[in-house]
Amino acid sequence: MALFIATAAQSQDAIKKVIVETYYVSDANDATDTTGGILESFSKTYRVYIQMKPGCKLSKIYGDNNHTLKIASTANFFNNIDRGKTFGKDISKSNYNSNTVALDTWLTIGETTKSSAITYFGILKSQDNNGSFIGGVNNDGGSAGIINGLLTNNDSLAGIPLTIADGMETMTNIPSNWSNNGFVDLISGVDSTIFGSIKIGNEFNSNNAYLQNSGVTGVIPDSNQVLVAQLTTRGDISFELNVEIIEIDGTVSKYVAKKSLDSLSTNLSDWLKYPFECGCKDPNYFEYNPDLTCSDQSKCQTYIVLGCMDPNACNYNSNANYNIQSLCCYPGMCADRDISLVCPSLAKKGLKENINPNIYPNPAHSQITIQITLNDYEETKYVIYNSLGKIELEKNLGVISGDYNQELNISNLKQGIYLVRLFTGNSVNSRTFIKL
Repeated sequence: MALFIATAAQSQDAIKKVIVETYYVSDANDATDTTGGILESFSKTYRVYIQMKPGCKLSKIYGDNNHTLKIASTANFFNNIDRGKTFGKDISKSNYNSNTVALDTWLTIGETTKSSAITYFGILKSQDNNGSFIGGVNNDGGSAGIINGLLTNNDSLAGIPLTIADGMETMTNIPSNWSNNGFVDLISGVDSTIFGSIKIGNEFNSNNAYLQNSGVTGVIPDSNQVLVAQLTTRGDISFELNVEIIEIDGTVSKYVAKKSLDSLSTNLSDWLKYPFECGCKDPNYFEYNPDLTCSDQSKCQTYIVLGCMDPNACNYNSNANYNIQSLCCYPGMCADRDISLVCPSLAKKGLKENINPNIYPNPAHSQITIQITLNDYEETKYVIYNSLGKIELEKNLGVISGDYNQELNISNLKQGIYLVRLFTGNSVNSRTFIKL
């Protein structure tokens, strides 16, 4: 899969989902370059996007005393030693054509590069329709001078090749007031974290770090996906992110990956912890858990069968695994339902069918007609039951004979299957109809 999207969100949260995109898979040609440092073949470059409700802005990524900012891998991260940067926004567009700079590991809040007055932002490759300025003929071939340039691998795991879509696009709303702490030494200007080229490592943990700006929306307003990290490694990545979001009304809300002592001032979002916790999200199964961030249908094992599980009830269901006591029906106690309908084996003796009623139209939207023919004068009434055997409509028609038509307004009934029972003297007749 080139793209992993968690498929559910808490509707009240500004964060709708987190997307981990496989941006590129390096190959043997990419590994020939020594100018940018050692990049192993089959290293994967991931991009992490936070999708928010339309109108919200992402303004800060942070770790504080109560919430750790954590980004890790089971193998070391790759950082380009030639022109790589701690923050993606600081890589100039012209440097993206140099060796493996485009695969550098970095953080950002939306912005990926700039050229003179033009600023670029991250966008999913599947949504990028303006071509590419990195890889292939746009690349210098690295230290080995690869003729057709680097970053040309078209591995299906990475989806669209970088030479076709680079995942960068412009927009007019440019953030300002950038600031950071906990990454670059204020005196030396050296980044000794995994986002710099000085230290080779596989994990960043901090309770005193942040990157912030005035607030960024996604390139596409409706999906509102903001890029926050690019990570290159041969290992499996994991992260815990904490962010500040400017809500639609202008208030600033904090969303964190884990609960902590300041839970009253923060909002927990399971989307900010990766790998996502996947499981059964189908409410028809006992294993259903609405709090999971993504669906794994294989975790759905036990299908829920509702029914009466009391063996003393006339409608005992041996296949049921979830008891609904109110469905159980007993002689003299059937919750106002017709026991002869719920339990046909207990139907009143002596009742027999001797007429052939007709119901039309069937199916029907708002009105049906019951058509009957009686040879004798009989006391007659009708009763309409829903699929649970509860009475919805009934009426005593009095003594009738011969051909008789009774029109019924069914516009207030819910859609479904209904049973009509006609009681004439000592006889009972049943017909069903469908309400559309």
